[in-house]
Amino acid sequence: MTALIRIIRAGPMATIQDAGRFGALHHGISASGPMDRGAFERAGGPLANAGAEGIEFTQAGLAFTVAEGHFRARGEGGEFSLSVNGSPRDWPADLGLGAGDTIDITPGPSGNYGYLRFDHAIDVPAVIGSRATNLVAGLGGLDGRALRRGDELTLVPVESDVVVGEMIATHLPADDGPIRFTWGLHADLFAPAARQAFLGANFVVSTRLDRMGVRLDDPSGVFAGAPILSLVSDAIVPGDIQILGDGTPIVLMRDHQPTGGYPRIATVISADLDRFAQMRPGTALAFAPVGLHKARALFLASR
Repeated sequence: MTALIRIIRAGPMATIQDAGRFGALHHGISASGPMDRGAFERAGGPLANAGAEGIEFTQAGLAFTVAEGHFRARGEGGEFSLSVNGSPRDWPADLGLGAGDTIDITPGPSGNYGYLRFDHAIDVPAVIGSRATNLVAGLGGLDGRALRRGDELTLVPVESDVVVGEMIATHLPADDGPIRFTWGLHADLFAPAARQAFLGANFVVSTRLDRMGVRLDDPSGVFAGAPILSLVSDAIVPGDIQILGDGTPIVLMRDHQPTGGYPRIATVISADLDRFAQMRPGTALAFAPVGLHKARALFLASR
């Protein structure tokens, strides 16, 4: 049975996402997908025949009404407050919803991103093999844009042979400790003193963050005196830490540009990228290096 939801409120980065659009980087299109992949996967795990798509929303929250039909939904991600028809519900949330219900999600004490998955698929066209919204390229999702008030999303039953994913996040990542990384392609272009200072410094998540990247404030001025490096642009990946010409570190995220010409001193490991994505502006953090084999072991342990 199909269902219809109507958006009442959505922030400027509320989008439809699925696991991502892999294999298109050579066309200049990043994979996109959820900023917190683990939370997205956990939202789908308890649902029978979960749709491959879900709604990613930010601190601005999300509100919608069920205009037609009924379905089950699961909410996960950062800490949010949720009500159904004005009555508070627990978060993370397991919901049975039907026509006439109104759902209101508002920000809680921590986290940037939340997710709603359904036991239905969101009926939007696949673009290059995925329904994930890429806000930079303007494709996927609903007309390649963020959701907004008045949008209507049709939910359709999921075919029983659809496989949502191969790996499911089994537990929440650690909420403290340094963000771990592997040294990047251009680490050796930085002086040993700068690399050592990078390891010992505290950085702060700035207010300049979106799905493309998160800029870090550098109160210690670790890279303030670093020479401006002009490099031939080459491919980049989520988690790469670029050092901009003015010394600002920026961690590239899911809607990253396909190539970059700024030096990349390090890459945040996959096991810690979800945790980093949920750090709100003003959060202090430090970095710690790990080897490639350790990074892979941590990733496998988190799934």
